Amino acid sequence: MKVGVPKEIKAHEYRVGLTPGAAREYVAAGHRVMIETNAGAGIGATDGDYRNAGATILTSAAEVFASSEMIVKVKEPQPAEWSQLREDQILFTYLHLAPDPEQAAGLLKSGCTAIAYETVTDAHGGLPLLAPMSEVAGRLAIEAAGSALKRSTGGRGLLIGGVPGVQPARIVVIGGGVVGTHAARMAAGLGAEVTIIDRSIIRLRELDELFEGRVRTRFSTIESVEEEVFAADAVIGAVLVPGASAPKLVRRSMLSSMRKRAVLVDVAIDQGGCFETSHPTTHADPTYEVDGIIHYCVANMPGAVPLTSSQALNNATLPFGLALANKGFSAVLENPHLRAGLNVHRGRLTYKAVAESLGLPFSPIEQAAA
Repeated sequence: MKVGVPKEIKAHEYRVGLTPGAAREYVAAGHRVMIETNAGAGIGATDGDYRNAGATILTSAAEVFASSEMIVKVKEPQPAEWSQLREDQILFTYLHLAPDPEQAAGLLKSGCTAIAYETVTDAHGGLPLLAPMSEVAGRLAIEAAGSALKRSTGGRGLLIGGVPGVQPARIVVIGGGVVGTHAARMAAGLGAEVTIIDRSIIRLRELDELFEGRVRTRFSTIESVEEEVFAADAVIGAVLVPGASAPKLVRRSMLSSMRKRAVLVDVAIDQGGCFETSHPTTHADPTYEVDGIIHYCVANMPGAVPLTSSQALNNATLPFGLALANKGFSAVLENPHLRAGLNVHRGRLTYKAVAESLGLPFSPIEQAAA
């Protein structure tokens, strides 16, 4: 198969769909890999590195899209990209369609087959292609909170871990999944007072055992969320409903009861955000203030550490990408985990949660593939 990798064009996105090492694996499997020139510059990979891996360098994204049977990316396609997709192409990347009707419309119009990293599953019921970026984002969330808490950036003027004789920051993590676990680990490691809120008693037990009492756990209710958020110096929004829009767990009416210049870090912003006052920001301008509360809502947090992120992502996506390259759409029909990743096929939405979030018709894969 002809596999193409365009350079990412979303603002301050430095990751790459295939590292040179991953490209070499595709070439070794008998596929032709075409890389847009300088696509790997953000991770320090040169065109020469890709040539040494057996890839072909093309001079423009237009050439990549025109000559490829499968496009491998990192972030969701931008308007200039989805307009170049066509019916006989497979798109393999993060999509996050639920809060993005324009992108959904563009993909539906193109007729392409779009497989979303974030909804591909594994045998354990996990999300293996979302997990590595969730690990990175969870850890970065605490760095972001620490920076936003500094007085020079508008925050309360707190050091997350405090110092002897001075109380540390209170960090509340809403959601005990991969993002929340890694955020809590980082915050606790820095010496913060950490609470994780989740709706699963089973998960709370697991977290209690994992952290051996160093992190408090609370069952999620309206009351517990309010109590913890009002007392927090920083709140990490780490809620995930696979494929669907994130629930709004912190309403604007709650901000007035929070500590002034406290920080909200919304890691769920790719799925619409779990704070009512969230809207996407960029690495160039990451924060804004609403009712005296600092919001950090960067939609591609792992893009700040592209070398680590690209390597971690490629480790996870490689076996799935090779399966698609080897068998094409047949791999989706044969593999239930890739099937779970199918969001769009030939002008139809094939992921129920996305269709419901967008208020559009849902087509089961059997119907869409007929």
